[in-house]
Amino acid sequence: MNEEKQKIYDLVYDIIGQDACDGACTENDLYQEDGVWKLFLCGFMSPWILGKTPTEVETSLRKYAGPGFGPAPSA
Repeated sequence: MNEEKQKIYDLVYDIIGQDACDGACTENDLYQEDGVWKLFLCGFMSPWILGKTPTEVETSLRKYAGPGFGPAPSA
């Protein structure tokens, strides 16, 4: 896994949480397509579009994670 993907993968676990991700957030579910990071979680019809940069990804994850997986940790 390259450094940028590892950073984004770590953000997923930090924001969504180990319990919510356990077994559902694998390295293969996080991918980059046309310069945009996406996360495909089991049970969703389409992947979450996260953004192009780690900052955009963090903002998107906090927005997505808040209502669906409980409160996101404060920045």
